Amino acid sequence: MPKLLHWIYYSLLTIIAFLMLAPLIVMFSTSVKSDEFLILKDLGSIAAFWPGIPSSENYQQILADPNMPFLRFLLNTLIVVVSIVFLGIGVNSLAAYALSRLRFRGKKIIIAMVIALIIIPIESLVIPLLLLVNRLGWVDSYHVQIIPFIAHPFSIFLFYQFFNKIPKTLDEAARMDGASFFQIYWNIILPMSLPAIVTVAILQGLEFWNSFLWPLMVTRGVEYRPLSVALAQFFGRDLKVWGDIMAFTTLSSLPLLIVYFVFQRGFIQSAIGSSIKG
Repeated sequence: MPKLLHWIYYSLLTIIAFLMLAPLIVMFSTSVKSDEFLILKDLGSIAAFWPGIPSSENYQQILADPNMPFLRFLLNTLIVVVSIVFLGIGVNSLAAYALSRLRFRGKKIIIAMVIALIIIPIESLVIPLLLLVNRLGWVDSYHVQIIPFIAHPFSIFLFYQFFNKIPKTLDEAARMDGASFFQIYWNIILPMSLPAIVTVAILQGLEFWNSFLWPLMVTRGVEYRPLSVALAQFFGRDLKVWGDIMAFTTLSSLPLLIVYFVFQRGFIQSAIGSSIKG
């Protein structure tokens, strides 16, 4: 009986894993088929999961298209996402540390406002924000996609919860040794907060890699357009070539998959660590 349960358990896990990976398998197998007629024929059958004789023709067409410069879109996305993540970790963690350690009037109101901003959807804020950045002349630039999102309410709250679990006696001992508020934050708190930092970096990176509405509203041409908007524009062409579309999608997803597989152990440890400590 235990062997039967063991077999059923792993069979269910295999089925679930296949169902989750099926779209990725179809996406990749379609992207390496050069015959558009064959792609349309295979999409309705099990043959969609089999690449047949692989071809790089679709990828070559994507990378050589002058009207849709994929590498430029990728560079734009990397600049925006990396800037938001690195600047956001500094700003959000410092704000959370101040909320966690300092005593001042109105502190509970600020914490309540942070929580409220988590609940409010970004769609309800984009119109006034667009009017503001348009008046500042920021439209169609990198900083219009970066600066409004450096301060991130959910990241502040996550850091705040994590810092509250760190004993305040460490701060008091460091203060007795002559350390300043910032020195305690930089030399003691941040090194102990690696699980929270990695978790915030993962969540913010995924969120802004897939961000669509705001970049669509504030970018006008290919010079600053990220991959998410470029993919929608590419898919919206009148003549849909599914091999090229799947190649574009595969290349767009590849950086995230590479980052995940390289830092897979760190991702799992950070999630476990933050859930236990925070």
